[in-house]
This record gives sequence, C-alpha cells and structure tokens, in this order.
Amino acid sequence: MDWILAMTYLWLKAGHIIFVIFWMAGLFMLPRYFVYHQESEAGSAEEARWIDREAKLRKIILNPALIVVWVLGLALAHSIGTFTQGWFHLKLAAVLGLTFYHMWLMRYAKALASGERRLTGKQLRLLNEVPGLAAAVIVIMVVVKPF
Repeated sequence: MDWILAMTYLWLKAGHIIFVIFWMAGLFMLPRYFVYHQESEAGSAEEARWIDREAKLRKIILNPALIVVWVLGLALAHSIGTFTQGWFHLKLAAVLGLTFYHMWLMRYAKALASGERRLTGKQLRLLNEVPGLAAAVIVIMVVVKPF
C-alpha cells in the first residue's frame, strides 16, 4: 500500500512541476506581448494580431495551467502534511502573490484590448521580473526549507 501512495505522490509532483513550467512561461510571455502590443499602432492590423495572441495565451496556457498548479499543489501539500511548516507558508504566500499578478495581467490584457494603455513599455518590462523573483523564493523554500 505504501508504494501506491509513493507513486501517487511522484505523479502529483511531476504534474505539478510540468504545469508550473507552463504557467511561468505564460507569466513571462504575456507582459512581453503587452510591450509589443503597446508599440503597435492603435486600431492597426498588428494590434489586432497582438490582441488575438494575448487571448490565446491566456485561454490555452495561462488559465488552465493556473488551475492545475493549484489543484496539484494543494494535493501535494495535503499528501505530505506541509500545511504547518514555516517554509510552506512563505511558499504559499509567493504563489498567492503570483496568482494575484496573474489576475492583474488578465485585467490589463482586457484593458489593453479595449484601447487603454495605462503603462509604459519600461514599466511592463519591469513587471516582467515579478515571476522570476517569486520563482526564486518558491524554489528556495521547496528545496532548502530554511525554516
């Protein structure tokens, strides 16, 4: 019976890592798309292509990956009882932060598609660093478990 639980854990872990990679790739790509979108002429065919690309990235990669990451991540945490460990609390806070960042990106994409260009390309390039910083915190917490 123990080997079944061990194999289930390994499959959950593998799936979680795979979908984290998909999610992170999307979180890095979408703000870059926004930069190119904002640099295109308003109302142009190029802008329409960027709106379409952004929508596909959100619907095909980002949103499904977010859901699977959360489901598998919570299943993993439950299976090994990490909810009471300090490192997990910081990891969870970082994942919540990334989730709020994800939601902000979704709202900004819709605003950008409707013609609102609230941020500069430089600001969007800086925002593109958020997932990398969060990923560093998350990986350190999971691998090193400092507390």
